[in-house]
Amino acid sequence: MAMKRVAASAFNALTTSANSPVLTRCLHASPGPKKIVGVFYKAKEYAALNPNFVGCLEGALGIREWLESKGHQYIVTDDKEGPNCELEKHIPDLHVLITTPFHPAYVTADRIKRAKNLQLLLTAGIGSDHVDLKAAAAAGLTVAEVTGSNVVSVAEDELMRILILVRNFVPGYQQVIHGDWNVAAIAYRAYDLEGKTVGTVGAGRIGKLLLQRLKPFNCHLLYHDRIKMDPELESQIGAKYEEDLDKMLPKCDIVVINMPLTEKTKGLFNKELIAKMKKGVLIVNNARGAIMDTQAVVDGCSSGHIAGYSGDVWNPQPCPKDHPWRYMPNHAMTPHISGTTIDGQLRYAAGVKDMLDRYFKGEDFPPQHYIVKEGELAPQYR
Repeated sequence: MAMKRVAASAFNALTTSANSPVLTRCLHASPGPKKIVGVFYKAKEYAALNPNFVGCLEGALGIREWLESKGHQYIVTDDKEGPNCELEKHIPDLHVLITTPFHPAYVTADRIKRAKNLQLLLTAGIGSDHVDLKAAAAAGLTVAEVTGSNVVSVAEDELMRILILVRNFVPGYQQVIHGDWNVAAIAYRAYDLEGKTVGTVGAGRIGKLLLQRLKPFNCHLLYHDRIKMDPELESQIGAKYEEDLDKMLPKCDIVVINMPLTEKTKGLFNKELIAKMKKGVLIVNNARGAIMDTQAVVDGCSSGHIAGYSGDVWNPQPCPKDHPWRYMPNHAMTPHISGTTIDGQLRYAAGVKDMLDRYFKGEDFPPQHYIVKEGELAPQYR
């Protein structure tokens, strides 16, 4: 089959290179039943409240009956951390590992080394930074995610968070549930979104959708990205490209983070970079928590330099009870929920099923789904 020929070619190329490790495992599906392990958050009593709630442990992406009818073993768990966790028991003999960004199982180089039968790592959603991608590439693994599955979900959530921060919504809500009524305590820092300058750091699928949704609010729209968008689309949206991030940030009333977590972006928003922003800036981050320097965000919110911070991504996840972002002033944080709406779940569940079906048949995935293929990382992770 075509996939096997490609795999063989990649194997030969890698094993003949003096700088490449010798790969001893199959790059793609081998004959026979597979052991597939999925790691999902536990829904408990909420699982039965919606038949389309497939992104949880109980829903298991809705693919159990299909997998087992084909003779495969399908194990799901939420227990993913520590030497005695349920996931560790299956590391030595699993063939496929399905994870999500919402309850990430951290696939370290050590786990990859011990997973002798592992062939495929699938992310049910978008964002595979919980995988050691370099180790996966060196081991000859395929890593893929369901690109585009929840971009609408995340972009809509970002727009909501912008409005929540701009209108100082959270203190007003807290007043109501605590039995208070003090308009002045809310109104002194509530603004209109119209006329504000909003900049997105990253203008991929989610960043573009956010900019399109912001256009009707009559904002000044800026974007920074490694790739300039198509001029026609740029004109339609009314966004201006900013090649220099350091020059864009001081112009923004609101900054939205839409870049992947890589070695280059980890801790990018540190004390020095935040200091370049306007005093009173609002920041929305649904990308990855580790892009931000944790203490720098706390200090910025405490001093008022950051007037509000909202997002659903933390470092690590789930975040511990003593994580300082839980207690810093002027935040509107939630658990990692933006991309796991019911609509998003149905899309990424369907995408995972499609890729598993192709994997069993030895067929290629849609090109945009690959994060690691034949030893190469996708451009956004290089």
